[in-house]
Amino acid sequence: MATSNKKIECDFLIIGSGISGLTFALKIATKFEKAKVVIVTKDEKSESNTKYAQGGIATVYNNNKDSFEQHIQDTLIAGDGLCDPEVVKMVIKDAPERLVELINWGVKFDKNKTGNYDLGREGGHSQNRILHHADITGLEIERSLLAQVEQKQNIDFLTHHYAIDVITEHQVKKEKTKRNSKISCFGAYVLDEKNEIVKTFVSKFTLLASGGNGQVYETTTNPIIATGDGLAIAYRAKAEISEVEFIQFHPTALYNPGEYPAFLISEAVRGFGAKLRDYNGNFFMHNYDKREELASRDIVARAIDNELKKSGKPHVYLDCKYLDFDKFKAHFPNITEKCASLGIDVRKDYIPVVPASHYICGGVNVNKNAKTSIKKLYACGEVTRTGLHGGNRLASNSLLEGLVYAHKAFLNISKKFEKAKMPNDIPEWNDIGVKKNTEKILITHDRNEVKKIMSNYVGIVRSNERLKRAENRLKILYEDTKVLYNNSELSVDLCELRNLITTAYLITQFSKNRKENSGGFYNLDLK
Repeated sequence: MATSNKKIECDFLIIGSGISGLTFALKIATKFEKAKVVIVTKDEKSESNTKYAQGGIATVYNNNKDSFEQHIQDTLIAGDGLCDPEVVKMVIKDAPERLVELINWGVKFDKNKTGNYDLGREGGHSQNRILHHADITGLEIERSLLAQVEQKQNIDFLTHHYAIDVITEHQVKKEKTKRNSKISCFGAYVLDEKNEIVKTFVSKFTLLASGGNGQVYETTTNPIIATGDGLAIAYRAKAEISEVEFIQFHPTALYNPGEYPAFLISEAVRGFGAKLRDYNGNFFMHNYDKREELASRDIVARAIDNELKKSGKPHVYLDCKYLDFDKFKAHFPNITEKCASLGIDVRKDYIPVVPASHYICGGVNVNKNAKTSIKKLYACGEVTRTGLHGGNRLASNSLLEGLVYAHKAFLNISKKFEKAKMPNDIPEWNDIGVKKNTEKILITHDRNEVKKIMSNYVGIVRSNERLKRAENRLKILYEDTKVLYNNSELSVDLCELRNLITTAYLITQFSKNRKENSGGFYNLDLK
C-alpha cells in the first residue's frame, strides 16, 4: 500500500530528465549554489525521449550558404502557417549560443576531414544544418548533461519517482479552480515506486519537462515511458493547452513486427540520399511533392499511408543500395547494425518501413519565458506548445527548442528567486479508504484498447465518424478508470493509464474542433 510521508522542501522541483530538465537543472544549480534542486524521473536517469533522438540539432552554425532567415522560413513552411513568427525568430537566433554551451559541456558532434562540423540535412531543410553524433545524437547529449549534473552537490536526482499531480489551490484550499483563473503551483505529489510511498514535494518553482505521449498509439518510436504524463497533469491542474491535435508521425520506422517501441530509421537517411519505394519496388514520392523524399514529415507520412492503403501491404521500402556504403555506415552505424541484426544488408536489401507516432507538436501553453498559465509552474520540451512548431515540427528543431526554453526559464526564474517564499500549509497525500487492486488485467486491457482506438480512429488520416467513435469509446474508458483510480492502491501503471486516456481524449476533442486541414492534421471530411 502506498502511504504518505513527511513533506520535502526544495527551491526548484524538476519533473523529467531529458535535455530540457537537465539543462535547466545545471544552469540553476550553478547560479544558486545554496539552493536545493530536485529532479524526479519515472525511470532511470538517462531514460527520456532525448536519449532516443537520432538526427541531431538544427542550427545555423558553420555553413556559409546558410542563414537565420533560411532556417526561419523552413520552420514557418513546415508549420503550415500556424507557427508564431516571433517565437521562431527567437529560437533560431538564440540557437548558436545554446549550441556552444552544449559543446562546452562535453557534447561531441561529428566533424568532417577539414575539422568543421559535419552538417546533415533532413526533410524540410533548404540547407545542411544538422549537427549530429553519428545516429545517436540524443544519447550523446544525455550522456554529457548527466555527467555535468552529477558534479553538482546541490542537485538531488531521484529515479523511479513518478509525478502524480502538481499541487495547486485545489489541494491547498480545497477550492474548485477554473481554467484560465489565477492558479499557483506549490510543488507536486510524487510516488516513490521502490519504497511505495507518496512524497509531498513543496517547491518555490516547478518545471514540467516530462516529454511526449507516443505510447497513446500502437506503433511509436517513443520509449515506454512516454505516456503523456505532463500533459495530463497540466490539464488536471487547469493549465491552458492547445494544438494537441497535431501529432507528427515519423515516416520511416523499421517494420519489425513484435518489436516495441519501433526502431527509428532517421530522417537523415533520406537526407543522405535514400529513396522510398512501394511494395513492388516503384518510386512514388514524385507523385506527392516536388521535394520528393525531402518533403516535410507530414507529407511523406501521408504519402506512405496512402500507398499502404492502396496496396493493402504492411510496409513500403527505403532504398539505400546505391549509396556509398562506407560513408553510410560511418554516418549511421547504429542503423546499419540494427538492420544487419535482422538479416538486412543495406548494400543489397531494401529496408522495410512504416510511419509511426513520433512527436506531439502542441501541448501546455507557455510564453517566451517558458511560463505556463499557472503561476510558478514552468514547462519546457515536448510537453509544451511554444509556437515554434505550428502544425508540423521541422526535423531536428525539437532538441533545439528544449535547450532554448530551458535557458529562458532559467533567466526568468533567476530574477524572481531571491524574493520567492516557500509555500505553507501544503497538505500531504491522502489515500484513506483505497484498497489493493488485484485486477491488473483491467489496466493492461484498457491500455491496449486506448492504443487501438487512437491508431484506428485518430491516426495519420482522420474523419468525423472516426473521431466520434473514438470519443464514445474513450468516455467509457475514462469513467471506468476514474472509478478504479479513486478506489485502488496507487501504482505507476494505473497512473499511466489515467494519463494516456486523458491525453487520448484531448487529442480527439481538439481534432473534432479543428475545421481545416493543416500540417500534420488531416481530416477526410474537411476541404
